[in-house]
Amino acid sequence: GPEVCACWQCLSQQPGRLEQQAAEFAQRHQGKQAFKMSQPSGILQQGTQEERGENARLAAFVGAVAIADLVKTTLGPKGMDKILQSMGRGNEVTVTNDGATILKAIYIDNPAAKVLVDISKVQDDEVGDGTTSVVVLAGELLREAEQLVNAKIHPMTIIAGYREAAETARQVLTAAAFNNVADPVVFREDLLKIAKTTLSSKILSGDKVHFAELAVDAVLRLKGTGNLESIHIIKKTGGTLRESYLDEGFILDKKIGVGQPKRIENARILVANTAMDTDKIKIYGARVRVDCMTKVADIEAAEKDKMREKCNKIVSHGINCFINRQLIYNFPEEIFADAGIMAIEHADFDGIENLALVLGGEISSTFDDPSSVKLGTCELIEEIMIGEDRLIRFSGVALGEACTIVLRGASTHILDEAERSLHDALCVLAATVKDSRVVHGGGCSEMRMAKTVEELAAITPGKKSLAMSAFARALRALPATICDNAGLDSAEIVANLRAAHAADPSTRMGIDVIKGEAGDMSDLGIYEAFRVKSQILASATEAAEMILRVDDIVKAAPRRRQ
Repeated sequence: GPEVCACWQCLSQQPGRLEQQAAEFAQRHQGKQAFKMSQPSGILQQGTQEERGENARLAAFVGAVAIADLVKTTLGPKGMDKILQSMGRGNEVTVTNDGATILKAIYIDNPAAKVLVDISKVQDDEVGDGTTSVVVLAGELLREAEQLVNAKIHPMTIIAGYREAAETARQVLTAAAFNNVADPVVFREDLLKIAKTTLSSKILSGDKVHFAELAVDAVLRLKGTGNLESIHIIKKTGGTLRESYLDEGFILDKKIGVGQPKRIENARILVANTAMDTDKIKIYGARVRVDCMTKVADIEAAEKDKMREKCNKIVSHGINCFINRQLIYNFPEEIFADAGIMAIEHADFDGIENLALVLGGEISSTFDDPSSVKLGTCELIEEIMIGEDRLIRFSGVALGEACTIVLRGASTHILDEAERSLHDALCVLAATVKDSRVVHGGGCSEMRMAKTVEELAAITPGKKSLAMSAFARALRALPATICDNAGLDSAEIVANLRAAHAADPSTRMGIDVIKGEAGDMSDLGIYEAFRVKSQILASATEAAEMILRVDDIVKAAPRRRQ
């Protein structure tokens, strides 16, 4: 066709031509961008999404920082709670400020954010506490790294700086730790202070002295084994949190069968997982054809004889208490009652496994050979009342360190959060009993580490020093966040702490949230477990390093139904 002039004057004289040219340019430009973002043709399956270079790195930074900001407001003694509402059947509601619980409950699509969720879970499994701190520190490290990447510093240079800074920070933390395990009285005081510090940011903060005593007594009963399965927690609505108590023995939330003894001394206990409800035909899909009703009665009689034989085998073990994982129907219950045996049915699975451990027995399923069955023992089994509920208490059990913490509270939501809080404290105390080093809390350790890392950055040549300075700023963000959540002037307090640590390297100054100023952590009794702090430092640095290495995100195409 004839050539068309595309100069500004000719275009402006033709109505609609300018808009058409602009639209064509935009379309071409958009096509290039789409090509840059899409996969190479013919290599990846259709529907696969790929992000490269800066776009991938930006997506990783944004997702991780968003997760850190989500849980940031729960950090510290004045942290706020989150309400998590399930959209499934029942619309379950959870009220919590535990970082791991929040992150486990929310659905996340961003792959980098999932890395932070994983480190939070690992922190919860390893030491029990610090789940929020580890995510906030990783988020701050990535926030600082994003600014360095925008300043054209290569991610591997940032990683090298972070690694050196983390190693230096760990050495400072190790040097600052102290250990009083040689003196049992002082060590118990340290454990109490650690428990109170852990519970300060939880729902139990109002009664933290009472619950710290409960937790320390329970953990010290373990005699250093760290086997938290021996500590059983029971939740009963009614009363107040302050009415919770520690019971020396194992309490099972079940009822004793009808017409059976309610109290047994010097008990010999058989713990079983066997069917005790086969006194009627229940083979699904089975058909039994008979020509008269007497034959049906014969079948039922045969079933009864079979059950009677099984019960007699159990009685022949010389026991006076039988605990079953499954149901016990009326007929076998009647046989046990005639034999003077206490029968407890439908003990929940976690409960029965812990019970077998505590009683020193084993869970049995067959009863032909009494010599092969290991029975459990305890001095006394009795029925007790908690509130309006009847429960069974086993006292003087074979595993002497076993105990039960009974939690009371106004609602199930409060009890659930109290259990999570107490579990965190128990895990931290068990970790401290194994590794008895203790450090000062309240932001003191972070400020001390940040000061040393900054000194290292000042004498390090090259761009690595910028990454080290960024690491120090990320460490100082933790005490700043604690101040912000308490409504304090974070800039003022962190500056005062920085000056105090610069003036005296061995200072114990941290944040006194009650007075709203810097205070001596040793005088205030704000201690934390060394294991928790070192795990936070290591996990957050490794997670930030992993996300920094990303330069390509490939999302697989969904599998199509055939």
